[in-house]
Amino acid sequence: MFSLIATVSPLLIAGLLGWSGLAKLRSRSLLAQAGRTALPRLVRGPRRAARVLRASGAAEVAVAAALLAAPEATVPAVGTVLMGVAFLGYLGAAKAVAPESSCGCTANDTQPVTWRAFARAGLVAGGGAAALGADGPWWSALADGPLPALALLAAGAAALVYLSEGPVVFRRLRLRLLGNPLARGARSGEPQGAPHRVPVAASVELLERSLAWETVSPLIRSGLVEHWDADGWRFLHYTGARGAEGGDRPVSVLFAMDATAHRDRPAGQAIRVSVVDQETEEVLPVTA
Repeated sequence: MFSLIATVSPLLIAGLLGWSGLAKLRSRSLLAQAGRTALPRLVRGPRRAARVLRASGAAEVAVAAALLAAPEATVPAVGTVLMGVAFLGYLGAAKAVAPESSCGCTANDTQPVTWRAFARAGLVAGGGAAALGADGPWWSALADGPLPALALLAAGAAALVYLSEGPVVFRRLRLRLLGNPLARGARSGEPQGAPHRVPVAASVELLERSLAWETVSPLIRSGLVEHWDADGWRFLHYTGARGAEGGDRPVSVLFAMDATAHRDRPAGQAIRVSVVDQETEEVLPVTA
């Protein structure tokens, strides 16, 4: 079993690093993402942090390509171990200096660093170490024993997806396979037309795809701080900063959207956004 794990681990780790690396390289809002991480404190400024994220993405893609092309070579495996150790070191530093900051592991991260981020980094390092003991390339394992290899790949991919996206991705899959339980009148015993409570995660997903989010995302420096519903609206509160280096003036960023909206039923009302100075409570222009 260990031999099979060692042989297919380069394919799994390459998939993870390729996905996260390309997300950083292709992101059009990397400066905003960098500002939500601990990197500005560690490298002195969000612009440097964005360059670090971009360089990290390029390194991840390069290591992923090397693992796919030469899985038996020592250099890609050792590089993967070093990358995993570097990720663990960064996560530890981030937890120490800014425990509420996001991981920055992918270009769309908004959640604080959790045990899943540490486990994912540990798997990267462990996968590289396992690759050092591979008996052959990953394609030989698929050719010699396709069923065991595919089963192991599926289990490993599911674990990596869970560690990267959390349980939300599995909830989305369940919705696709079993239908949307948020449809009106879907629950037994409820009258037709009765509104159903939309999960906050669904509201956040819809918000992060909106023009309102794109407009103010450079200001946002946190994940979701709090939320509440009132008069058919759902209010979502984030914290942020406005200034030359993104840290001169602490602000609150408030979104208001249709409380019943979700991905399969887009908002009937426009998403509204306000930026409020945290010290003076002055409402500021949305764009500088």
